[in-house]
Order: sequence, then C-alpha cells, then structure tokens
Amino acid sequence: MPVQCKFLRRCLPLLLMLIAPITSAASAAIVLEGPDELVALMQPHLPDDPPAPQRLQAMLEEMLATEGYFSPTFEVSEAAGVRRVRIDPGPRTRVADVAVDIDGPVAGETRKSLIDGWRLPAGRPFRQQDWSEAKQQVLSGLLAVAHADARLVDSEASIDTEERQAHLTARYDAGPPYRFGALRTSGLYRYPDSLVERYNRAVEAGEPYREEKLAELQSALLATPYFSSARVTIDRDGAVPGEDGSRVVPVDVDVRERPAHRFGFGAGVSSNTGARVETSYHTPNLFNQAWVLDSGLRLEQKQQALYADINLPPDERNRRHAVGALIEKTDIQGLRTDRHALGVQTTQQRGSIEQRLSLNWERERLRPDGEEATTNKALVPNAQWTWRHVNNALDPRRGTVLQAQIGGGSKALLSDQNFVRLHGRWLQYIPLGERDSLAVRAEGGATLAPSRDGIPQDYLFRAGGTGSVRGYAYQSLGVDEGSATVGGRYLAVLSVEATHWISPTWGIAAFVDAGDAADRPGDLKPAVGYGLGVRWKSPAGPIGADLAYGQRDGGLHVHFALAIPF
Repeated sequence: MPVQCKFLRRCLPLLLMLIAPITSAASAAIVLEGPDELVALMQPHLPDDPPAPQRLQAMLEEMLATEGYFSPTFEVSEAAGVRRVRIDPGPRTRVADVAVDIDGPVAGETRKSLIDGWRLPAGRPFRQQDWSEAKQQVLSGLLAVAHADARLVDSEASIDTEERQAHLTARYDAGPPYRFGALRTSGLYRYPDSLVERYNRAVEAGEPYREEKLAELQSALLATPYFSSARVTIDRDGAVPGEDGSRVVPVDVDVRERPAHRFGFGAGVSSNTGARVETSYHTPNLFNQAWVLDSGLRLEQKQQALYADINLPPDERNRRHAVGALIEKTDIQGLRTDRHALGVQTTQQRGSIEQRLSLNWERERLRPDGEEATTNKALVPNAQWTWRHVNNALDPRRGTVLQAQIGGGSKALLSDQNFVRLHGRWLQYIPLGERDSLAVRAEGGATLAPSRDGIPQDYLFRAGGTGSVRGYAYQSLGVDEGSATVGGRYLAVLSVEATHWISPTWGIAAFVDAGDAADRPGDLKPAVGYGLGVRWKSPAGPIGADLAYGQRDGGLHVHFALAIPF
C-alpha cells in the first residue's frame, strides 16, 4: 500500500536534535555495522547517551529513510558497555515518476527548461536532500527569470514500500511576470543620480526582470571608486500593472559614498627596482565633477616618480577617459634617464576584449655610463587590445590571455625619429590533474625604424627580471652602449612554469625562462634562466618568490611578484 511521506516533515526537527557535538565516549557507546557509506552518514549523529533499543531503532529508521531505505532490519548486541547495531538497509526506493506543474504566464522555453532540468528524475534513488534540492532548483529558476513572486504551492512524495517506488509531484505558482521600472537612488550626497546611470549597463526600464541583472549592477557600482557599499533591490509594493499583464517594479539602489579625500603612505621592496617608500593622495570628486584623481610620489632605489592621473566616469558608450602626467628618474644597468610625459587614454570593453587607445608625448634625457647624454622626444598614438578567457581572474588554472599593441611616431609630428612599434604577449594556463597547473608565457616585440637613435626607451625593449627572464637583473638584457645596457629594437621571451599546490594556499613552482633584446633580429641570443619558487594564494592573488640561476652570467637572483595576468 502506498504510504504518504509524512515522515519527511518529521525528519528535519528530529535530525536537528541528533546533530550535536559528539564526544569520544559516545562514539564508543554505540557502534554501527553495515554498508560503509551509511555508517559514515549516521555514526556522527548518534546521541551522547545511548537510548532504549526501540528508540535507537526508530532514529536509525528515520535516517535511513532520508536515503531511500524504508525496509531496514537491525541486529542489536551489547557487551562490555558497547552496543553494536548491525544494519541491513534492504532494497533502496527509486523514483518511479515525476509530475511537475507550473501555473501562470511562463514563457514556453522557460517552462520546458525548468521541467526538463528537474534534478530527481525517474530511475534515480530517492533521497530527501535530492528531493529538496530539486524543488528549490525550479523555484530559484522562476525567481531568476521575471517571476519574482513565484512560490511552491504543493509537493508530495508518495512512497510505495512494497514496490520500492517513489511517486513525486510538485506544483508551482509562477505569479505575474515582472519588468524593470525606473531606478530610484538613495545615499548620494556629493554626486548626482546620473553617476549611477553611467555605470548601469544591466537594468533597463521596460526589460523583463532578471535576478542576475540586479547583481550585475550592484557589482558594477562596488567596483567604482565612489561607493564603499551598494545594494540593488526591487520594490514589490511599488509595482504597477503593465500593458502586457506584467508588473512594472521600481529598482532601488542604495549606496554609501567613499570619503572625499584619502592620503596614503607606504613602504615596500621590489626585486626589480629595490626598496620603496611612497606617499599618495586620492579624491574621487575633483572639482566636484566626479573626476577621480590619483597622485603620488614614489621613491625607489633605482627609480623615482612624481605622477598624477585623472580618470573620468564612463560615457554613454561605456568609454572611460583619462589624462595623466609623469616626471620620472631612473638609474638602471648604467643608464640614467630623466623623463617627462603627458598622456590621454580611452578604455572600452568590447565583449571579451578590452581596447585602449592613447596619445602620449614624452621628452627623455639619456645618460649612459661612458657615453654622452642625448635627448629624445616622441608623440606616440598607441592602440592596445587585451583578450582574457580564464576560469578565475585572480587565480587562473585554465585559459588564455592575449595582448597586442601598435604605436609609432613621426618626425612630422613632434618626434625625433620615424618608427612603428609592435608588441604582443600570450599567456596560456593548462591544468595538470586536480591541483597542479602549467603556465606558458611568450612575448615578442619589434620597433621598425632606421635606427634606435631618437626613440625614447619606452618604445624600445630590454629584458630580464621579474615578469621577463628570471635569473638576470632587471632590464640587464639589451644593447650595450658604453658600460650601460640600453633598449634595442627587437624582443623575444619564452617562459614555461609548472606549479604544484601542496595545500590549498601554498605551492611550489619550477620554471625555465629564455629571452633577449637586441638591435637586430640576428643578434637575439636567448639568455636562459631556471629555478624554483614558492607560491602563496593571497586575497589579492598568488604571490611568488623565486630563486633563479642565469646560465649566461652564472649568477643567482631572487625575484618576487604578485602573479596576476596582464
């Protein structure tokens, strides 16, 4: 005879009573014997004090029923204070048929997709957890696509213990479809409502309600420099009838603004440029225009810089404009430089490709050790495209990152030399088993010009150091000029790195790098470096520390960096 699954309504409170801290004494008082997976399921939930045999058997029957075993038998024996219970669970009940009904104006494709995707189909073993998850999956699917008032009206699991079959029924009321109404913003004091609209690329008035669209807008606002918190919800009480029978619901955006001014001080060390101290000033509302100013003074052993960058909110085409200025001094590998630069840039996300268009002017004075000082100027338009397709932006194990750029200068337009600069990078992540990975990196560049004379170092190439060829000092691979190393017109770098994670947060890596920079393609003679490193998964991404041997020079170098894909 079919038995209505009333016990399922009693299981949850009973199991909650059973789930409690278990002492070693309790574990020794009751010992279960039977199928390993069932013993492992039930043993942790046994009570501290062994109950009467009939009560214990009832508890075990309830737990086995949640796994689809409705006809178990038990053999109980007791000796030396230990009660042993041998369990024969009997045959397992399987789902015989499923009837899922969704009432309401649900789109045909949506209805079919939800019913076809039912998680506990006929033929599967009946489990209480799977039954609950299957019902919730359909409800979540309705809530996510236009039906914000969807609810589970009725559900029943009818169990036939003789035939060992479960007959499942579930009925839902989808409720009316919702459409987005206007945005209503609160929490703004320094900024106009239009600032939120600038970052809204998800919620459009009149479009069907989608739960993920709210999350998308919320994430976009949290990623801005203006808000420390953001919450995006719909106001069901404020919904009004739409022309097509839907309900048009206002979208509430509640934000909290970041402080108007922030001063920062810091210190650190880089394996490329040495010890560093830095002070910075940041405001997200320069001239009360929601322009973001980032400025600072950075003092490193090999490099000093005074900089200021102004970033504007995105425009109606989601383009982000910026302007910046830089004064920089460097003393690297016998080459001292004084550089002044101004630039403007536009960044736009086009699908999975980030595009950056820029125009930069710079004046550079070079003083190589053993050579006369020279001055170079260039006005350079540049275009860069980056395509990222990785499983995790901060900690990738699988995927590809590609980057390509082209720029150049002309004597006719404020430059000392005619040149075209081409540069590309490729990074490939390959998973090895469950925890290990392989990373392959390649980089190449060419500056097409009659000679390198008159071209600023930013548009030539040097190699060596973290992120380039490990085992060699920072920018030590290039063209010899006097006793200094200067940039060449060609670059080639290849790296292979294998990482083994010995724990969820710590790993060890082995790598081989090879590369060089030269003034002619025929002069490229790859310098090989190889070594071992440690990796730590910090909240900001993997941090690496490497010990590398440079085969060309026969020296050891320590390198460390935050390993985030370019």
